[in-house]
Amino acid sequence: MAETVKVWYDPEGDFLEVLFSDKPGFMRETDNDAVMQRVDEQGNILGFSILGVSSIEKQKPLVAELV
Repeated sequence: MAETVKVWYDPEGDFLEVLFSDKPGFMRETDNDAVMQRVDEQGNILGFSILGVSSIEKQKPLVAELV
């Protein structure tokens, strides 16, 4: 489990990013078009991002599997 979690929200871009680690990594698609996961070269999850945060329906959870 991460000791520190960093969360950024860009209201102009309507973009949320959550990072569990500052390690170098790259973005990878998930099964949800709005969610990308950040992983390292070994495939370990370093964080995730959500596009269009304000358009997420308030009555339904946003679901994406981070693998």
